[in-house]
Amino acid sequence: MPGDPSDGHDSPEPPRAGRPCPDPGEPTHLTKEPRMPEPGSSPLPSSPALERILRGPSGLGTAALHLGRRAEPPEPPEPPEPPKRPEAEAPAEALHIPGLYYHPVPDPDPARVEEVSRRIKDWAVDEVELYPEEWEGQFDGFSVGRYMVACHPDAPTIDHLMVATRLMVAENAVDDCYCEDHGGSPVGLGGRLLLAHTALDPLHATKEYQPQWAQSLHADAPRRAYRSAMEYFVQQATPSQADRFRHDMARLHLGYLAEGAWAQTDHTPEVWEYLAMRQFNNFRPCPAITDSVGGYELPADLHARPDMQRVLALAGNASTIVNDLYSYTKELASPGRHLNLPVVIADREGVSDREGYLKAVEVHNDLMHDFEAEAAALAATCPHPNVLRFLRGVAVWVDGNHYWHQTNTYRYSLPDFW
Repeated sequence: MPGDPSDGHDSPEPPRAGRPCPDPGEPTHLTKEPRMPEPGSSPLPSSPALERILRGPSGLGTAALHLGRRAEPPEPPEPPEPPKRPEAEAPAEALHIPGLYYHPVPDPDPARVEEVSRRIKDWAVDEVELYPEEWEGQFDGFSVGRYMVACHPDAPTIDHLMVATRLMVAENAVDDCYCEDHGGSPVGLGGRLLLAHTALDPLHATKEYQPQWAQSLHADAPRRAYRSAMEYFVQQATPSQADRFRHDMARLHLGYLAEGAWAQTDHTPEVWEYLAMRQFNNFRPCPAITDSVGGYELPADLHARPDMQRVLALAGNASTIVNDLYSYTKELASPGRHLNLPVVIADREGVSDREGYLKAVEVHNDLMHDFEAEAAALAATCPHPNVLRFLRGVAVWVDGNHYWHQTNTYRYSLPDFW
């Protein structure tokens, strides 16, 4: 059993990789349009963290640890260098949280944004009947096309981008309609989530009952959206990638249930308990499919490495605390009491709302630094081409996620704490 911090024993460290990295060989690509965009057509945004991931460590004994080179057993990586700001800057009209650590990214390709926005609205309206007419303004204000193009600049085609975009919209429909803004409630949430999850992880019943389940997938907008988005995803993804996504969505739903249970009992968790919930109720399913959207595959054994799992957890956690910070005033103005990290810190640590918010910024920054350091270490110890590309994709997603929150002034505003 892990030692209690008060019993004199050190707390256990997160697990590290147990197996060595396999021979890189040739990169593993999917069979459907795996090629990257032509040079100069859609460049990836620059970020010192991403460059470090691709470059590997520097210094004596590290020359063999670069992309495309065969390596002897690597030496432990050097600590990452302090990051420098890239050339890109946030738009002047964007929201600015003083002290927040992030990497600005260039504005996404406007032609791709326009096409993805057109296609996703057609899908939402015509294919899955996702929302009534009075919600159209909110759907447009979500700016999901700009979101996904910013997060996946290496997607070879619009079709690849649409895989991520449908899933993002479907996940938000479940959250809004089952949990929060549009009629959601913690009462009965477990049953609703279970039935919705079968649109991702299908029921295998008898011939008598299978048709009834299949019909149920059209019963409400969240299930229609999950079913359709997953059908498109499995056409693009490998079976291993699809199974990975199902597990990540089960994590997400478990987090929804924990938050719903606390709402029913009017319980404010300890800060560490809240962070545990947020590790499940977070954005992880989105960056975790960056290889599917990019048109290649991170093999299952490399995805399952403990150090890769730690990188993904930290990326999801940092990205989700970004949401807590930017949606803070939006949630305060909503009916009921919404748990977010600033609120929990203020309540549990007995500090002011302002102090709770500013400490939440510090927590985010610590998570970001840990994510970047762990990703750089993994890139050094396992310089497999698809590991490096996947780590780059996850880091780009983290930066794109922040960009969307920072620039979406339709949805978000900031408290006056400075």
